[in-house]
Amino acid sequence: MIDAAFAPALASVADGRIPSATLGMVAADGRRWVRYAGKAALVPEPEDLTEDHWFDLASVSKVIATTTMILRLADQGRLDLDAPLTTAIPDLRQYDVANAAERKLTFRDCLAHRTFFPAVEPIYTYGDDPARLRAFVLQREWRHGPPVYSDINFILLGIAIERITGQPLGAWPLGEGLGFGPPPGPAVATEHCMWRGRVLKGEVHDENCFAMGGQTGHAGLFGTVAGVLDFARGLLDGSGASPAMLEAVRTPQYEHRTCGWERKFQGWSGGQACSDETIGHTGFTGTGLWVDFERGLAWTLLTNRVHPTRHRESGIFQLRPETGDALIAAWDREA
Repeated sequence: MIDAAFAPALASVADGRIPSATLGMVAADGRRWVRYAGKAALVPEPEDLTEDHWFDLASVSKVIATTTMILRLADQGRLDLDAPLTTAIPDLRQYDVANAAERKLTFRDCLAHRTFFPAVEPIYTYGDDPARLRAFVLQREWRHGPPVYSDINFILLGIAIERITGQPLGAWPLGEGLGFGPPPGPAVATEHCMWRGRVLKGEVHDENCFAMGGQTGHAGLFGTVAGVLDFARGLLDGSGASPAMLEAVRTPQYEHRTCGWERKFQGWSGGQACSDETIGHTGFTGTGLWVDFERGLAWTLLTNRVHPTRHRESGIFQLRPETGDALIAAWDREA
């Protein structure tokens, strides 16, 4: 089963479209399967991929770390998802208290990307002092637009978590095989960063996250395939989330988005063979995690498709759904 599911990724590695790939599957009863192939690094020195390598999870950080933290704080009664962000960040747009639309946004709005923020902003170009950049995010008058998937939403949520807990995001216990960088074991290389002037390995790929100290709500998490699968199993069997948390991540909030996650929709990254009760999320570096609650099955595809540069055609947007469809077909044959 796992070999049939891994075949598309294996072909991508063999064709040189991506340097390496790891596919992991886990069932609600604890059974798991892993396959991997390729190079953890091509330059400056070639390095074979192993099952123990840590991947820069990029925006998968939003669901494994930030969404989980926010929902658990809500479970504990330390925040209300429908309360404005200002309950945790009273200084948000503090110079325009009467008119600032940001002050009316709720935690749920940000989790569901139901805001007016731009998709991305080169915050790192405004400096490299983490405290100053956080102040910049809070006080900037952001240009308004229609709701889109926006990193700003989760940067704000990360700041809220820091304010509520009084600790950096990295202090939150996430389980073995997950953590904000640098990782404690061998790391997969990502891009030769033109800004930093080096191949990134064990340091966060996202420029804004790096400039803000490496621990933000939108990026910065590293993980092994085992760590990601452990998290996914916690969703499948309920050991890692309360009933209220599971309802939040499975229930549509805005279009195809739940609290933090995406639900299956036409043309999405998880393929069309999975059930309608499937959620997922991807990361820019070439990562992704999908959870099919109806089948009791989750899978993660981890690649370093941006190595040594993002400016090439990796085929990742075709590979993800192709892998999902192959995996579900193989699962259903053996069910």
